[in-house]
Amino acid sequence: MQQKSKLFLQALKYSIPHLGKCMQKQHLNHCNFADHYYNRIKLKKYHLTKCLQSKPTISELARNIPTRSFSSKDFLPIKQENEKPLSENMDAFEKVRTKLETQPQEEYEIINAEVKHGGFVYYQEGCCLVRSKDEEADNDNYEVLFNLEELKLDQPFIDCIRVAPDEKYVAAKIRTEDSEASTCIVVKLSDQPVMEASFPNVSSFEWVKDEEEEDVLFYTFQRNLRCHDVYRATFGDNKRNERFYTEKDPSYFVFLYLTKDSRFLTINIMNKTTSEVWLIDGLSPWDPPVLIQKRIHGVLYYVEHRDDELYILTNVGEPTEFKLPPWACGFIMDTNSDPKNCPFQLCSPIRPPKYYTYKFAEGKLFEETGHEDPITKTSRVLRLEAKSKDGKSVPMTIFHKTDSEDLQKKPLLVHVYGAYGMDLKMNFRPERRVLVDDGWILAYCHVRGGGELGLQWHADGRLTKKLNGLADLEACIKTLHGQGFSQPSLTTLTAFSAGGVLVGALCNSNPELLRAVTLEAPFLDVLNTMMDTTLPLTLEELEEWGNPSSDEKHKNYIKRYCPYQNIKPQHYPSIHITAYENDERVPLKGIVNYTEKLKEAITEHAKDTGEGYQAPNVVLDIQPGGNHVIEDSHKKITAQIKFLYEELGLDSTSIFENLKKYLKF
Repeated sequence: MQQKSKLFLQALKYSIPHLGKCMQKQHLNHCNFADHYYNRIKLKKYHLTKCLQSKPTISELARNIPTRSFSSKDFLPIKQENEKPLSENMDAFEKVRTKLETQPQEEYEIINAEVKHGGFVYYQEGCCLVRSKDEEADNDNYEVLFNLEELKLDQPFIDCIRVAPDEKYVAAKIRTEDSEASTCIVVKLSDQPVMEASFPNVSSFEWVKDEEEEDVLFYTFQRNLRCHDVYRATFGDNKRNERFYTEKDPSYFVFLYLTKDSRFLTINIMNKTTSEVWLIDGLSPWDPPVLIQKRIHGVLYYVEHRDDELYILTNVGEPTEFKLPPWACGFIMDTNSDPKNCPFQLCSPIRPPKYYTYKFAEGKLFEETGHEDPITKTSRVLRLEAKSKDGKSVPMTIFHKTDSEDLQKKPLLVHVYGAYGMDLKMNFRPERRVLVDDGWILAYCHVRGGGELGLQWHADGRLTKKLNGLADLEACIKTLHGQGFSQPSLTTLTAFSAGGVLVGALCNSNPELLRAVTLEAPFLDVLNTMMDTTLPLTLEELEEWGNPSSDEKHKNYIKRYCPYQNIKPQHYPSIHITAYENDERVPLKGIVNYTEKLKEAITEHAKDTGEGYQAPNVVLDIQPGGNHVIEDSHKKITAQIKFLYEELGLDSTSIFENLKKYLKF
């Protein structure tokens, strides 16, 4: 089924000469900024070479920004380490399935960062950063560049890799599972590779090469989860390291992004609703950066480059209507552009029913359909829509075993997130496959507050509209039951981090819909957290949750849904919570307070109910370390699955035998 869907993220093409005129206008609002340039997009093309002839004007503009200083994260999509065209990925599904079926399943491991550059592939092998020739990447013939054990870290892994343009250096960001802190190492590539430098607390980093063929590493420094400083460093005989940029507004964070053609480095200063981008010429990285558009509250934009043209992706301007399914979202260029030349992949973060996929052919967008999961060919994929209280259609994606019968008697695991405009994660996980193989139904509810249907979908589920996400989740679960998918006594719900807000709120408002819940690092005490400005992320989060310290309307609204504030004596589903001792994003104190208050309410309800009442189980599993969510933790995965099987009274013998095929214990 297709319907018209407004895409609020428009891709607009600009030239720097026009941007220069734009920067000289001191009073621009959303409309005249978009209207003034949107008409020009379709009429003219300009080239960047013209821009580079007017650097004095650009330098003046760069110096006259009052709230930032120049001394001599994360909203853009992270650069994919090993990108392939969408159609190529679809063709590879059969190869992936064959590999999964033929390789020894005991060897399944989560793949770490990998990047291709020149004729080499750079990746992690064991405890080493290595590289191998592209054609030998699947063999054991590789060159060791650096042994991670030299850093004296506990079980380090490589999170990100960047190679210098001429392959004289490679930089890698290294983390551990029990901490979000990371170290960036720089290795000089030679007959005897050697670590040239290391930098602590690095968030994003990119290489460029200056006029004298010298490699320059730009990186951002993160302190207490706040990323405000940009540095640049050189190595070898001309070694230096200097702070290049400082963002002074604590509600913003800074993230570096290298355009896909490596021509420009962008400094992205962002919060949840507003952005500002500075452009660094990849050929002249020591020149002052160019301001694309001064930050305007409510205006988000990102910058790409291709063939001497800038592409500005923004949420302002006249919305264009496209006939796309309601779950599809992506960066679409203006309608006069040939989609074959689009430098961005159209992304569909929700896998729709029958695995719809989108690709460009002969300048047109069309669909391919298939009735089975192209990897396992054992599960069925469906899409349902639930009607929320206000009549809004809320999409769901459902997986279950192809030969399942009497679905009403099958266990159901519901996933939800609904915050920050982020899509609900539906990536392949071994435990999810094992659950489906064991007869479970997996349902993904794409509620408001997430990003599946664009920026408006997010806006309709944040601040004083957060209750929309709760209404959506309730409607989704009721629709699943109404359509014959499981029943309340066999229904479980799972979420992590900010997804815990909606789960905790539903446990307070409609606990009868659920039998059991698993949460990881959940955000449960919204009010007290958002009133504590000493916490590292409170100021950055104001645009998502509101400011209860200074806005009484926000405070009263948060009180209506905050899980901790609304606990009451009643019957609750059983709840298993995994928390991390030194988690900086979701403080342990709030989770402990929630757990204690919940247990007190359950005890009080049990007294009023009398003998024979079976109280729900509440388990708080506090793990050591300072990470936020450890997706690949085998201990966490097995503890959660064991909890769900016990609460539903299911035999878990086969599930753990099957799980052992994929996870190393």
